[in-house]
Amino acid sequence: MRICRVATVPFFVAHHLKNQITATVAAGHEVVVVTSPEPSLDRLGKQMGAHIHPVPIVRKLSPLSDLCSLLALYRYFSEARFDIVHSTTPKAGLLCAIAAFMARVPIRLHTFTGQPWMFVTSPLKWLARMADRVIIRLNTRCYADSHSQAAYLVSQKIAGPDEIVVPGDGSLGGVDLVQFNPDSWRSRGDEIRRETGVPPGARIITYIGRITKDKGISELISALGQLINRGMDVYLLLIGPFEPERDPLSEEVLRQIRQEARIKVIGYSTEPERYLSISTVFCLPSYREGFGNVIIEAAVMGIPSVATRIVGLVDAVVDGETGILIQPRDVDGLAEALSRMLGDDSLRMKMGKAAQERARSLFNAEIVNQLLLDEYESLRRQSAALKNYTNSKIS
Repeated sequence: MRICRVATVPFFVAHHLKNQITATVAAGHEVVVVTSPEPSLDRLGKQMGAHIHPVPIVRKLSPLSDLCSLLALYRYFSEARFDIVHSTTPKAGLLCAIAAFMARVPIRLHTFTGQPWMFVTSPLKWLARMADRVIIRLNTRCYADSHSQAAYLVSQKIAGPDEIVVPGDGSLGGVDLVQFNPDSWRSRGDEIRRETGVPPGARIITYIGRITKDKGISELISALGQLINRGMDVYLLLIGPFEPERDPLSEEVLRQIRQEARIKVIGYSTEPERYLSISTVFCLPSYREGFGNVIIEAAVMGIPSVATRIVGLVDAVVDGETGILIQPRDVDGLAEALSRMLGDDSLRMKMGKAAQERARSLFNAEIVNQLLLDEYESLRRQSAALKNYTNSKIS
């Protein structure tokens, strides 16, 4: 089949879709990736074995730019004659739903990976909700990357119970067990600690993701301060990009990050497993998520998590078994959960082992990717059957 995968920004493709697209190409399908232009796109395309077709798609609401992107997508879909157009990320999802419908693409798919409008109070929330309804209505099928997210979309009357599907146990692309293999890094712990400036014996809390307000970074920094004040020998690794233009941290939190010697800012890394290999506990105190794939990446490395009890993360963490869930925005609760995990080696090892076994059995990328490929094939057969039926009625 000719398949088009669409995401607003290249970062999402590289970080979340790369392995899945590679697997789709390996299964014999032709894949074109549509995303915003960036110098590294050609290299990314070669790594995946996919073609790249850049189309500028801005993340913020911009009527003129959005109209230009919509027309560009419509023209391209009309010319390329894809069997499937499959979008992710909110803006790409809306534009693709309209463009692919207008271009009569036979199979139109979208995967929801979280609702940015969940805590918005401005009139933009109504527009964002309406956009998600349009995505549901115009696509052949829509997916969510977690069961709790699907239930939330139904509860909010964005989708009906039969309009949203969760492949398997969830997650967007699962975890590559070859990449996230703790045995590959076991002998390099001292070297990695020296590189990051963390002394031997110190406990390490690791965070991976966008370093923004809605990820709970402010609460994490405050909780770390409590642990340090209690005399705990603990460090924090922050791995990921800052986004000051989209969801900025306060100047006070930025100052604390700059001045606290026990906070190590790594930045974006293509090898998060490198840092997970020396981690004591993983922490994701986010306000909203779709699934929280970083949690199962940590789990495969044998690292339990402390995370918030929100949509998506309740699917990634089994509270009390593979990690600890706390209420969002609760600094004291976060500090207590981290203190408990860091201070009880037996509990942490037990949870880490359970997390690893669960992630390997349920979220192996090979399993998750095959579920998607099976979906593609099933939808292709249905589309062909419908076309044959329609042609026979006409004749």
